[in-house]
Amino acid sequence: MFLEEIFDKAIEKKASDVHLNAEQKVVFRINGVLSFQKDWPIVKPGEVEQIAEEVLTDHLKEQLKEKKEVDFSYQTKSGRRFRVNFYQEKGNLALSARFIWPKIPTLEDIDAQPVIYDLLKSKQGLILVTGPAGCGKSTTLAASIDWLNKHYAYHIITLEDPIEFLFKSEKSLISQRELGRDFISFGQALRHVVRQDPNVIMVGEMRDLETISLAVTLAETGHLILATLHTPNAIQTIDRIVDVFPSAQQTQIRLQLSLSLKAVISQWLVPRIDGGRIAAREIMVNNSAIATMIRENKVSNIINVIQTGSKFGMQTMDQDLENLYKHKKISLETAKAFARYPEAIG
Repeated sequence: MFLEEIFDKAIEKKASDVHLNAEQKVVFRINGVLSFQKDWPIVKPGEVEQIAEEVLTDHLKEQLKEKKEVDFSYQTKSGRRFRVNFYQEKGNLALSARFIWPKIPTLEDIDAQPVIYDLLKSKQGLILVTGPAGCGKSTTLAASIDWLNKHYAYHIITLEDPIEFLFKSEKSLISQRELGRDFISFGQALRHVVRQDPNVIMVGEMRDLETISLAVTLAETGHLILATLHTPNAIQTIDRIVDVFPSAQQTQIRLQLSLSLKAVISQWLVPRIDGGRIAAREIMVNNSAIATMIRENKVSNIINVIQTGSKFGMQTMDQDLENLYKHKKISLETAKAFARYPEAIG
């Protein structure tokens, strides 16, 4: 298999993802839809293993052998970059790769709402970007870092797995660190990050209790933290964070969250009428009402505040889908398909 040829063809077809599985055709994801490719024969057992042997370092080969999967970034000879994952599937090695667009997107490129610009002006606090895999979380974080880089003289430290977008320092100094190569674990990196004089810290993913606890604490102590979680909305995001902690610590983490959380931006990528995809977002901005609900464990009531909080820049996912439909960016069918209450759309 010619990996570079496959990746070049994926870029030509504007695919976001590439999949190689034994006994299957090469598969691209184009505009969110999987497409089996006819340009290559069926992937034979052992061919993905051969690719791994050629592209992985000795360290990554050991990690793959031990953990049965590995993440890394790969750059083609033409300079295009992919985030690649090798994993085991029915006893064979499989590959999934996501194309990293060479141009760092701006907030304008991703149709960021005005409140997102306002949130990034905060000097401290926790801003969470959430949603399922492939919903553009990394792109939103990259656009946010790009905006900060252009407007503030900050030291921005990113903790990534792996490094995706490559930033060039402008007004800010940007230090990009990759899991496995530059630090051992997110928790370990966050324990020592204050000695590196950061203003902004981007955490690729808050995966465990230690990482979440340290991120929340750093957000309380004069740092702006940007991070992601695989949660579909604000309510489940708060519940997920609290539930990670032992019951004896949950009252304390609710108090900390009520004080340090700035916002939860939950998004999905939905098909545009004119082709491609656009982000639909639920935005919760922490205010006194929401902070009280978090402290008092009345998180289920937060949706009512979001629905009526437009003056604070808040919106539910359904409200944004309705707005995208009214502005003829998505179809009514798409809006209803992604809505929580489709009968209310239109």
